[in-house]
Amino acid sequence: MSKHRGISKRRVLIAGTGIAALTAGTLTLATNASADQTAPTARTLSAKAASELAPTLTGDIKGDAGAYYDAKAKQLVVNVTDADGKAKAEAAGARARLVDHSMGQLKKAKAALGEERTVGTSRGVDTRSNKVLVTADSTVKGERLAKLKKQVAAQDGKAVLKQVKGEFSTKIAGGDAIWGSGARCSLGFNVTVNGQPGFLTAGHCTNIVQSWSESQGGGEIAATQGGTFPGSDHGLAMYTADTDHPSAVDLYNGSTQEITGAGEATVGQQVQRSGSTTQVHDGTVEALNVDVDYAEGTVRGTIQTNVCAEPGDSGGALFAGDQALGLTSGGSGNCSSGGQTFFQPVGPALEAYGASIP
Repeated sequence: MSKHRGISKRRVLIAGTGIAALTAGTLTLATNASADQTAPTARTLSAKAASELAPTLTGDIKGDAGAYYDAKAKQLVVNVTDADGKAKAEAAGARARLVDHSMGQLKKAKAALGEERTVGTSRGVDTRSNKVLVTADSTVKGERLAKLKKQVAAQDGKAVLKQVKGEFSTKIAGGDAIWGSGARCSLGFNVTVNGQPGFLTAGHCTNIVQSWSESQGGGEIAATQGGTFPGSDHGLAMYTADTDHPSAVDLYNGSTQEITGAGEATVGQQVQRSGSTTQVHDGTVEALNVDVDYAEGTVRGTIQTNVCAEPGDSGGALFAGDQALGLTSGGSGNCSSGGQTFFQPVGPALEAYGASIP
């Protein structure tokens, strides 16, 4: 079989969600936390080290209230609800922060807010504010918005509403990425399945594309093997042509970022997204385990960020350093005025297909 140049030239193609314009609304999030922000025992940690420590540490604390990464101080901040939790967090080298609501209470509030599906909204726990962050796009207005505000208020301080312009969407558009059936999406991360090469992308892409090429109307380089959307938003295609498939993401500056494995995102973590339409943009993780209600259905467990995206960026890679974090699912906004983008975590996608990176 002949070599194909498209994937090797770009290394990793990243593209494809139709996203409406957005300027994020200004919002001050009130915290009910006490002011213990400068524990002398807090260690300096990389985001990767913090994300590895956080689940182990919070799982050992009674009344766990979650954690987040302070990128400026390079410290893991652990929310606690009592003195015992504070002592455990500080003994582990984290910065303890006393808050009002446990993770269990916040998850209960999130579940209550999600009992009735509302297209154009999302719900996830923001550990920095110690509240459930409810985000509503511009289609939520009038009686629907009034009802949502009442639902948020009914949570007695455990939830906050953020309104954004634009419409949450997973639409795809044309461009120079991976193509099929007149639609264009992005290769997220190259993977191996049972020793064979393939790639992950968005499930809303694999649901409508079976044969993939590197150019519009070009020869097949890969074929869809599976996908899930809605519920989750991940898909797998396996290479059918002799194509280079490095474990790397295109940085669009003549270089690539090697990807050595999969990581877990942390609230407050600084991340990057690479896409063939808007190239590389960075931002911050705002919330985890976010349920977002698109017109097509609900996608659960996403990573919510303030990273921008535009048509042509869906299915692409969210990463931090050499760690793969997620696949672009959808959102609103653009890279001129800002935006809101949701990502399918890469871990569940790998598990679903028995895939590994690299």
